[in-house]
Amino acid sequence: MKERVNAPKKKKGEYDGNTEVMISTGSTLLDLAISGGRVRGGGIPGGIMLEIFGPESTGKTVLLCEIAGAIQRQGGDIMFHDPEARLNQQFAQIFDLSTEDMTYTTPNTVTEVFSQLEKWIPDNGKINGVITDSLAALSTNMEMDNEEGDKMGGRRAKEFSEGFRKTARLIKSTNLIMACSNQIRETMAAGAFAQKYDSPGGRAIKFYSSLRLRTKKIGSLSRSRTIKGKVHKQIYGIVIEIDVFKSSVWNPNRTARVAIDFEYGVDDIRENLNYLKEMTGTSTFKLGDRDLGKNRDDAITTVENEGLEAELREAVINMWEEVEKKFKVERKKKKR
Repeated sequence: MKERVNAPKKKKGEYDGNTEVMISTGSTLLDLAISGGRVRGGGIPGGIMLEIFGPESTGKTVLLCEIAGAIQRQGGDIMFHDPEARLNQQFAQIFDLSTEDMTYTTPNTVTEVFSQLEKWIPDNGKINGVITDSLAALSTNMEMDNEEGDKMGGRRAKEFSEGFRKTARLIKSTNLIMACSNQIRETMAAGAFAQKYDSPGGRAIKFYSSLRLRTKKIGSLSRSRTIKGKVHKQIYGIVIEIDVFKSSVWNPNRTARVAIDFEYGVDDIRENLNYLKEMTGTSTFKLGDRDLGKNRDDAITTVENEGLEAELREAVINMWEEVEKKFKVERKKKKR
């Protein structure tokens, strides 16, 4: 007879792992690129470390705020580390992110981020989020205390490595999402085919991240208006391409196009309409059997005024899954 082994007692905030809930990035296409083949509709699962990296002004902070807002709407708590001290209430409101209902800090060092995380574990049974914007702005105790700073330049990387080693299992067991933004730096790599950039903070960030998203600006959103007989143009947003650079969530190397309106956030309606139009090859924007016309702005207005957002998102998911099936190759299970 087998000896019965008692399960360890569940610690504060520890997740039992019985259900799988996904957190949306605000973009249907990005959610699908991240984990569309794992869960219908895709998204970000709990219990992982996520790094969003790329050049300046490519929507990294917007994506972090969209994720934080989605966590709050599902009943989770947020700790927002803002070493650059840039987040303000007006900006947060764009994403339905309540600054009053979250723990907001402006840490100076890497060790502060990890020590605060260890002390802050909500016991609510939900997916909670620790957001850091950005890792590149964090210093070290040596740099803060010593005018000469870290001459060798390796202390910060070491502190990231120590911090992630201590918290990696905690993030998983408590179903946290630790989402961070990071910049890129040019490198002096030799060779014509060597990578010419890298994200700062050492290798630990790359190793411990279950999901790494690379952002790249590919265009701008602009409007033209005639004022007193003269045409004026104004840029009101950007279009970025996001590459699932690394993933242990689902298949990596998927890409998604995301439009960001500076005063609206991720414009999911715009890119969902574009996706359906491109995939079906129609000359007009359509939703099911309904023709929404050739003008994209008019089509967006129709979707919003008639509350068709959920129907549009469902149509995109159906189309995406149909495309995925076309590329699916069934093979006999490998003999091992």
